[in-house]
Amino acid sequence: MTFTKTTEQSSKYEHLEKMSVQELLHNINQEDQTVPLAVAKALPQIETLVNEIVAKMKLGGRLFYIGAGTSGRLGVVDASECPPTFGVPFDLVVGIIAGGDKAIRRAVENAEDDAEQAWKDLQQFDINENDVVIGIAASGTTPYVIGGLKVCNEKKISTGSISCNAGSPLSQTAKFPIEVIVGPEFVTGSSRMKAGTAQKLVLNMISTATMIQLGKVKGNKMVDMQLSNAKLVDRGVKMIMEEIPVSYEKASELLAKYGSVRKAVDNF
Repeated sequence: MTFTKTTEQSSKYEHLEKMSVQELLHNINQEDQTVPLAVAKALPQIETLVNEIVAKMKLGGRLFYIGAGTSGRLGVVDASECPPTFGVPFDLVVGIIAGGDKAIRRAVENAEDDAEQAWKDLQQFDINENDVVIGIAASGTTPYVIGGLKVCNEKKISTGSISCNAGSPLSQTAKFPIEVIVGPEFVTGSSRMKAGTAQKLVLNMISTATMIQLGKVKGNKMVDMQLSNAKLVDRGVKMIMEEIPVSYEKASELLAKYGSVRKAVDNF
């Protein structure tokens, strides 16, 4: 199959080294402003995948992200932020990066080229048909990601993808592909830029919409968030005060007693 990697095409800007800082920042910002518009075009695809994730999670399933490099790191970030934000178990949303956790900080040579390793990594979590696996790759060609999704398909595990090239091998492999076509990068081929921003926006949408559908938000508040620091405790106290007619001191007592905003309000 042949397709055009628009993420690899030459930047529309020339002689970047001759630009002033002001020019560089302005032009990067101009390019970044196109990303939300590209994401908007993919909303129907995102909706379809979120509906699948919600349905599977209601059956007891989990969500896995697999990726390499920047894409893998973005998946790990989104997964790691779900427990503190929504109060869910740490293993409900799992981010897996090619090369293992050490690759989060430092690139692991050739890790993304191993088409068999992703499935081995997923097997460590006893993955099953109730789970959903999303492959993340800006190019849509990463062997680690494609190989993982292929085995998942064989095992009847739901698969999704997030990529930034139209008609890529990854999109052809995933049952629920998402394509956000951002075009050439400001620095040619630097897909950590617009492509990375697009992937982050989509991941935000997927995890947030899923958790809201699962009842992890009340009104517009993170009522199940983990109270892991003073700032969040203070926020939790104020959230309780907005829900029930109590003083700051009383709200603090309730939060300390019940351990979450939701439980404090429900048991008042």
